[in-house]
Amino acid sequence: MELLILGGSIVTMGPMGVIRDGAVVVEGGRIVDVGKAGELVGRYPRYERLDARNCVVIPGLVNAHQHIAMGLLRGYADDYPLKVWLEEWIWPLESKLTGRDIYVGALLTALESLMGGVTTINTMYHYADDWNEARALADAGLRGVVGHVCFAWRRDEDLSAIQSLAQRWHGGAGGRIRVSVDPHAPYTVDPEYMKELRAVADELNERYEGEAPITLHIHLAETADEAKRVEEAFGVRLEGGVVEYLDGLGVLGSDVVAAHCVHLTEGDIKALASRGVKVVHNPVSNLKLASGISPVPKLLEAGVTVALGTDGPCSNNSADMFETMKVAALLHKGVSGDPTVLSASRALRMATIDGARALLWDDAIGSIEVGKRADIVILSFRKPHLTPLYHEESHLVYAAKPSDVETVIVDGEIVMENREVKTVNVEEVMEMARKAKEDILSRLERERN
Repeated sequence: MELLILGGSIVTMGPMGVIRDGAVVVEGGRIVDVGKAGELVGRYPRYERLDARNCVVIPGLVNAHQHIAMGLLRGYADDYPLKVWLEEWIWPLESKLTGRDIYVGALLTALESLMGGVTTINTMYHYADDWNEARALADAGLRGVVGHVCFAWRRDEDLSAIQSLAQRWHGGAGGRIRVSVDPHAPYTVDPEYMKELRAVADELNERYEGEAPITLHIHLAETADEAKRVEEAFGVRLEGGVVEYLDGLGVLGSDVVAAHCVHLTEGDIKALASRGVKVVHNPVSNLKLASGISPVPKLLEAGVTVALGTDGPCSNNSADMFETMKVAALLHKGVSGDPTVLSASRALRMATIDGARALLWDDAIGSIEVGKRADIVILSFRKPHLTPLYHEESHLVYAAKPSDVETVIVDGEIVMENREVKTVNVEEVMEMARKAKEDILSRLERERN
């Protein structure tokens, strides 16, 4: 597709900054030119035009920690502590999910994400060969990193699933899908298995050398009692924090995506920085589950790359990255007493280029620059809550909503235009989700009786 996006404010998240009355030129899935509309319009007279006047054009948002299949569980178990939420509610219901259920839940969340300006998702869940999250992302037209979540009690099953996932999906959907190796958490994966999963990630990266990298995605330091839970589960003694514990196992590296990182020691922060670990801040789910607040300003000061994630639809309860940006910025201002500590510009970076860096994909996505893949979102600013306009980044973080997203382009293809999704039927997906919910509850009820 040859496309000329004309007349809006282009928030590039790159060296060109914000270009008002700008233009972006897309050809063959890539961005081939960026600049002032008046300078570019005459160079590309035959390109299809998208009118972006009174709009703001941004790179597609990157949701760096998700469990998209849990769209089916939204609202099922709210207002519980994490341990109770997982062990007494979520895991029993998840045991009743079929591959088809996983696909439907993932497709539902992919659709919600797309309509909210998200073009790339990093997701961790149970993989099944037939129906799975990778297939849902591919069908929705999105980009993503997909991992199979690993637990100590099902090692052989996990290792087989990882190999199948990598073989079938790494580099799939025209390069839009990548895979990751996903130990669930330090308290659910024993030390030897954790080291084995590190070795699996290394082996897969050797196998795919020269192609897309494979990351290692893990929940880390999410709750205050995590170190104690590791000790009790595996009979080990932690001298420092859980990050230091993983560092001692040789697990950490620049390919590690660590979600949450709430309860960190000073040694933990040093280890994250020295190993180049990428942290994903999930402010909304951490607040909802009362897990605490990640020391993001300290992480940034230490030089750690921090991205943003919503976490799953069951613990958030949405895939709204605009809300996540706003909460992140406000939360750290409030707890620090410093209104400058996390600016709108920084929050937007965390949701775009820093999210791409976290997934080792910043060479291709995360900013609007010549040579990068054309993952582009157009928001209408013809709204009372976005008028008047002084600073684009401020409005994007503090005032914009998913419903302001009009057009979404992924890999140069228009997947939503004027709020009309082109890849899947919205009503059909919602009906599939409603039916799947009833089927799951029925299976759960039969077991209880």
